[in-house]
Amino acid sequence: MFLNMKPMGWPAVMLSAALLLLALPVPAQLPTLGDHSDMSLSAERKLGDRIAREIYHDPDYVNDPVLSEYLQGIWAPLLAAAQLRGELTPEMAERYAWVTLLIRDRSVNAFALPGGYMGVHLGLMGLVASRDELASVLAHEISHVTQRHISRLSTQQARNMPWIIGAMVLGALAASKSPNAAGALITGGQAAAIQSQLNFSRDMEREADRIGFNVMTQAGYQPQGFVSMFEKLQQSSRLNDNGTYPYLRSHPLTTERIADMQSRVGAGAVQVITSSSQALGHAMLAARARVLADPGVDALQAWVDEASSPQFRELAPHRQVAALYAAAMVAAKSRDFPKAQSKLQALMLQVKADAAASRTAKLLGVELALQEGEPRRALVLLSVDPAIDRLPRPELMLLSQAVQRLPVSASGQPLLVSTLQRIQTWVTQNPSDAEAWHELAQLASASGQPLRALRAQAEVQAVKYDYPGALDRLKAAQEFARQKGLGNQAGDYIDASIIDTRLRQLEVQIKEASREQALQR
Repeated sequence: MFLNMKPMGWPAVMLSAALLLLALPVPAQLPTLGDHSDMSLSAERKLGDRIAREIYHDPDYVNDPVLSEYLQGIWAPLLAAAQLRGELTPEMAERYAWVTLLIRDRSVNAFALPGGYMGVHLGLMGLVASRDELASVLAHEISHVTQRHISRLSTQQARNMPWIIGAMVLGALAASKSPNAAGALITGGQAAAIQSQLNFSRDMEREADRIGFNVMTQAGYQPQGFVSMFEKLQQSSRLNDNGTYPYLRSHPLTTERIADMQSRVGAGAVQVITSSSQALGHAMLAARARVLADPGVDALQAWVDEASSPQFRELAPHRQVAALYAAAMVAAKSRDFPKAQSKLQALMLQVKADAAASRTAKLLGVELALQEGEPRRALVLLSVDPAIDRLPRPELMLLSQAVQRLPVSASGQPLLVSTLQRIQTWVTQNPSDAEAWHELAQLASASGQPLRALRAQAEVQAVKYDYPGALDRLKAAQEFARQKGLGNQAGDYIDASIIDTRLRQLEVQIKEASREQALQR
């Protein structure tokens, strides 16, 4: 399932996923022709939701609007291309979540989960040199989902005895981390079953490569990105092509995959040079991912030194802006705000002729102003036009944070109210945005709307599939309304009605989940 053979760094989550696969009941129905899966789309989505719940509450889950927007901008055209090609069926498009999750892990990896969830490690985003390379990874993982590889894997496992199923799942996980561990399991008595599982995984990887290649080219990305991405994986992985027998691998050899992609690209194909605008923007966001991955003091200092070295002016433009961007982030992280501002100003001069790159630099400037405790400067940098109703998500999140940090005053109340309304509109259109619900809760509390704040807190938990936590907050909101005698004013009455409705909905969802768990025992 993983793009390469580096361990995910999430053993608890992945073991949970394996156990959930074993626990899930297999419906008694005939598989769709060509699908080879006995698991329904609804069952696969529920399985993905349960795994995603663990990820949302893991400290390594990253909430970064800037990187998430960039990732979504690459991800959306790929989904559209998969639909256009017929790989992504209308039913699958409707039933699955199609959510990307950023993981604070320095390993170069991405992974697909049941039900349309995609995990991307910061180490991968920090390594890729272009949008095309990142698109090749996402297209590969989307293809794992559209071809229903996880449910097909579960069906294959269900044909074996329970203890053989467990050995195969553990064997697949072990093979992704250590071929020796996989070999030990094979010699332990379940050789035929585990070997069959590894072979099935290799076939799935080849299928994801083939379909992913077609999806990314259909979406307009350059096919050479697939080849160059595999070459990077070969360099970054300690396990690929180290002499271990290929039949003990869960993935095909990287050299084999490179050759396959090169043949698809064509011997006469010419690599298209990425535009300077895309190169500058990608370089800054890759630098952001590397810093947020928390690589250690030595690496952080090296990036600061690079931006100040005598050789700096000899670097290519995209290397210069990446160095300045990273240096500004690192300096702010060290609370050296004068140095951070110095690097930021140099960065802004470097990208002033490029609108998209300038926007990325400006967003960093807003973040630095907030870290320095200057919300008014942050608002000046944002320069939000009151006539524009809809803001991009990063600007909206930063606006909310800046408004909350302003001193309480009558003059600031209109800005607080208008920002709350912007966030309210956003969550109405994007009800699965947990971070936006959190901002709404903070703004509602600051503006003296406790019922709306409690309801928003409940929605944060509901989006993260913590239904008991959401239920607690809704019940607290009901109790608060009763004690304070709220509900007479129009706004309070509407909020109280919404809270009552959502509470009943969540109670039904919790009962259904309990019933499913009882059936699995």
